[in-house]
Amino acid sequence: MIEEPSLFDVSVAEGRLQGAEGHYRKHYADLAGLYADQASFAALLAEKAGDIAYEVTSFTPGGKTSDLIMGVTRMEPGQVGREFFLTRGHIHAEGDRPELYYTLAGRGLMQMESPEGEVRLIEMKPGQVCYVPPFWIHRSVNLGSETLVMFFAYPADSGQDYGIIERSGGMRVRVMDDGQGGWVAEDNPDWRPRSAAEVARIMGDEVAA
Repeated sequence: MIEEPSLFDVSVAEGRLQGAEGHYRKHYADLAGLYADQASFAALLAEKAGDIAYEVTSFTPGGKTSDLIMGVTRMEPGQVGREFFLTRGHIHAEGDRPELYYTLAGRGLMQMESPEGEVRLIEMKPGQVCYVPPFWIHRSVNLGSETLVMFFAYPADSGQDYGIIERSGGMRVRVMDDGQGGWVAEDNPDWRPRSAAEVARIMGDEVAA
């Protein structure tokens, strides 16, 4: 018996997939250790520790590769010192799974990093779709003064590995305010290259091929 089709409304104003069964929130207090300027982050926590930094509403039809999880991410604007607000970021536990992000509102950036440490930064505006290929670590950054709202979809068996960023001391670059209304990527001095063993683990059969 095949599955019945589904229809959902997307509220751009609320940043939600209406009727979705999946919902999680990240508060500012959950983002400890992500930002370079610890003094500014402490000041942010003193004011907004319990506030929502970003939240996700999603629909999961099943758990097979052929099932697509889809949803909407809503992310607040702001900075910690010069560093723009960001999500924790992850790589898919099944590394050969891709992801799509469609920008609905706001001005964002998809920060990507290969297991070997190559960096790709793609600015995203409403009406644009970013394709994150397999094997790329990725996180979203809100570059603007408005809420960033994005629709996403990825194979349902992808899973997430959030620890890969922490194990390397963060991502290789930080996305910072350039002081002229734009952004600049600055090297993260705490970043550490991944071992050959970890790269091989992530890439799996791709290394053998």
